[in-house]
Amino acid sequence: MIQEYLNSVEKFIIIGDRVLVKPRDMETHTKSGLVLPASVKEKEEIHSGYIIKTGPGYPIPSQEIDEPWKDGTADPKYIGMQAKEGDLAIFLKNRTFEIEFENEKYLIVPHGAILLLIRDDLNLD
Repeated sequence: MIQEYLNSVEKFIIIGDRVLVKPRDMETHTKSGLVLPASVKEKEEIHSGYIIKTGPGYPIPSQEIDEPWKDGTADPKYIGMQAKEGDLAIFLKNRTFEIEFENEKYLIVPHGAILLLIRDDLNLD
């Protein structure tokens, strides 16, 4: 048996150009002070959440010539993504996949569905 099922998000391996997002609490107040519950906000097309983990990026084909004497196990190469762990992502809800793990809701979001990233430690050197 596989070690009593892996029970930590840290052990998740995100594939390709996807990110794992913890959705933000969707309950908000209107300007007049009316509280909109999460069920109303869930119907909106654009959502936000914090990036927990990222995949390696966009896979690219190998440029090496396939020679018969070479070991055919070249490591895959990737083009990195702009999204980083800890970023606040604004993304299209209809392109996400929702999962629940240990009673917590997470979203798997393709990098192409992210519209905007907000990063606190922006380094402009």
